[in-house]
Amino acid sequence: MKFRFINREKELEFLDKEYNKPGSSFIIIYGRRRIGKTALIKKFIENKPALYFLATEEMERENIKNLKHLIANFTNNPLLKRGTSFTWDDLFIAFKDYNKETKKIIVIDEFQYLVKINKAFSSIFQRIWDNHLKDENIMVILCGSLISMMESQTLTYSSPLYGRRTGQIKMKQISFSRYGEFFEDKTTNELIEFYAVTGGVPKYIEIFKSEKDIYTAIEKNVLNKQSFLFEEPVFLLERELNDIGSYFSVIKTIAMGNHKLGKMASYLGISQSNLTKYIKTLIDMDIIERQLPVTEKNPEKSKKGLYFIKDNFIEFWFKFVYPYKNYLEMENTDYVLNKIKNNFIDNHVSFVYEKVCLEKIWQMNESNMFGFKILKLGKWWNRKDEIDIVGYNDETKDIIFGECKYLDIEVDVDVFFDLIDKARKVQWSKNNRKEHFIIFSKSGFTNQLIELAKKRRDLILKEGC
Repeated sequence: MKFRFINREKELEFLDKEYNKPGSSFIIIYGRRRIGKTALIKKFIENKPALYFLATEEMERENIKNLKHLIANFTNNPLLKRGTSFTWDDLFIAFKDYNKETKKIIVIDEFQYLVKINKAFSSIFQRIWDNHLKDENIMVILCGSLISMMESQTLTYSSPLYGRRTGQIKMKQISFSRYGEFFEDKTTNELIEFYAVTGGVPKYIEIFKSEKDIYTAIEKNVLNKQSFLFEEPVFLLERELNDIGSYFSVIKTIAMGNHKLGKMASYLGISQSNLTKYIKTLIDMDIIERQLPVTEKNPEKSKKGLYFIKDNFIEFWFKFVYPYKNYLEMENTDYVLNKIKNNFIDNHVSFVYEKVCLEKIWQMNESNMFGFKILKLGKWWNRKDEIDIVGYNDETKDIIFGECKYLDIEVDVDVFFDLIDKARKVQWSKNNRKEHFIIFSKSGFTNQLIELAKKRRDLILKEGC
């Protein structure tokens, strides 16, 4: 079955707009591995005069030779076909001079490898762009999967290529609202459980989409030593990080539930100052994120920050695979699978469900379903209490409080009254605010809560998501 191309309409529209405008275009596309960068590019260049070059970690001379063959065939240039000794400039000049009337596209995928083998390559390409390409009828796309290197080599102020790009795309994961389009016969709850493992990574979804249930999918595609995802986080991180063991320890301690900097440092036996450098790198790589209570007035200075793993699959792997690698190496898969079955819902899916509900709130907000516009949305907590969803509008003084319950029983009125009690502890605009409440539930609501919601205009009940 051919894999469907889903949820990249905006990116394709942007690329088409850049291609159709007069003159040159210079686009940076970057994001983590498996996110669909190459699929997007190949879809975009279909039926266009385009040359796609995949850089490798071979010597620079080999990359020049490989690009030479591609350009020679693309341009049908006899000199390139016969010759053997060319520079980067020679190749791009040959590409530029071919068929000038038509806007041509040249893609360099895995651009960061060229920088790895020659640290001066960004400067070389800056010269090529400035001297040969920027005034031509050409579209250049540089693509890469090492996020930190792509940002430092193409986007930051210190990069030689800074100011040259005409646009950039940082590829994100597929949102849950589009996730169901990959599947033909899954219920909402099944989709949430699959999403809790694959996240919105197209490659992972492709692997899981034909499996009948989540535990079969996990056993076959994650716990099996020969499976694609068994060592996936290792492959994701080893190319960007030198001291991969230390970073694994940091991610593992967060997966275990240590979200405060002090607790993490204590567990790892290192100082907070030493821990900070690892945290910063993982944040730059889009693997973890710092969260604050949504009502914090000075987030940069706040000491209430907690650290969470952003990626569903990486979090799942560090919770349920990494701690049991010895069992899996000994092919004791049943033991690990039973551990997962006993903890998967309460210790993983329920937290992913909160993310899904937050996304749903944004969708409802865009459809004006609350009677006011939420301008800021997130979680709230203090030392004793936590509220899954808090969203507010500083101008209208409206605030909404929400709970997300991924349980096998119907939610009753006690959850609502408990939410009211916790809302009283949120100090935001306490004297003149207008309060609203929303409860999400996997298994619906009791008749008592449904009847109560009919009488209260400030309460919304959402089954599923």
